Amino acid sequence: VQFVESGGGLVQPGGSLRLSCAASVSISSLYIMAWYRQTPGKQRELVASITTGFSINYADSVKGRFTISRDNARNTMYLQMNSLKPEDTAVYYCYSPGYIGATWGQGTQVTISS
Repeated sequence: VQFVESGGGLVQPGGSLRLSCAASVSISSLYIMAWYRQTPGKQRELVASITTGFSINYADSVKGRFTISRDNARNTMYLQMNSLKPEDTAVYYCYSPGYIGATWGQGTQVTISS
């Protein structure tokens, strides 16, 4: 399965962005979907995850600011990001951990700067 991320951009601190993730298969077949992010020189980190049963987890650093959701009808996963901080700057990826055949997409760049 392949993923295509979109919605990144340059925003000022305190701003908002909504990322979208489209998959090459029906996302209803993906038990768990997740958003990750990576900055140069650092390991990719898990930001948020959501299961088909809508069980959700967030990294402590984004709790209360980010909201993950999935819309099976639109075959899309989202990440609503509010109150953005400079340390949120990264390339954001979506993925389905544990799904055999899943491949990483190109990601979408999010830059928080004044």
